[in-house]
Amino acid sequence: MSYFVTNEWLLQRQQSEGKLVIVDTRYDLMDADTGELAYMAGHIPGAYYASLSHDLSGSKRPDGIGGRHPLPEPEKVASFFASLGITPDTTVVAYDDQGGAMASRLRWLLQWIGFEGEVYVLEGGYSGWVAAGLPTSVERPPLLEDGFLPVKLQTNMLVTQDEVKQAISQGNSVMIDSRDGARYRGEIEPIDRAAGHIPTAINHFWQEGKAADGKWKSAEQQAERFAGIDKDTDIIVYCGSGVTATPNVFALQEAGYRNVKLYSGSWSEWSSNPDNPVETNVN
Repeated sequence: MSYFVTNEWLLQRQQSEGKLVIVDTRYDLMDADTGELAYMAGHIPGAYYASLSHDLSGSKRPDGIGGRHPLPEPEKVASFFASLGITPDTTVVAYDDQGGAMASRLRWLLQWIGFEGEVYVLEGGYSGWVAAGLPTSVERPPLLEDGFLPVKLQTNMLVTQDEVKQAISQGNSVMIDSRDGARYRGEIEPIDRAAGHIPTAINHFWQEGKAADGKWKSAEQQAERFAGIDKDTDIIVYCGSGVTATPNVFALQEAGYRNVKLYSGSWSEWSSNPDNPVETNVN
């Protein structure tokens, strides 16, 4: 399955007879209300809004378990998706203005709960849509009260904190940190309890999955990013809170890696436990 689609593709799909749901996932990590306010000021016609903190995450725990953006309860997020009109035979297109990270979170969640339909991220996001002179709207489509989306949870897409510890001790997995290099190296830490990275992790910043023009790199270019990693090895991907790691998960899959799992608690969960080891050196 392709990952990103273009404005032209979406325009053509809007005019076809198949079921299509568009979801606006714009979000500001520093201000949880900014994304929805932007949506209300203008969005792609027919698009629903999904908030990272309210709709695509669960409640944070005081002990830090689950991290800064814990995964939502499967049945609850499935019910939310159903309220947008998503059914097993729906095509879903998500967009944001954060390089595709928030939209990728939505795509990953749908796959996690067992959705087998087509799910795409819009290349260029909302800004690219507006820059192309395409129509926008302020009308908010009504939610469905009787929608239903079955859950077939794909537990093999995830690893827990304990499983990360086991992987480190056994040395049989490749750990990929998706944050920018400065945070990985521990030079800065603007959000979480400690600076640095999980021991043995290597750094592949998720934004490097895009070319200089902001477009998603080809499968061959993604393979070049991860050259040197055995295609058959187990790979664990994490970031700060399990959101920006998802573009790397999909980049690895497009590059031909199949044993790719997300550590959803990520650095925000790992660093909240003072007993967990931390590295600041570059491997």
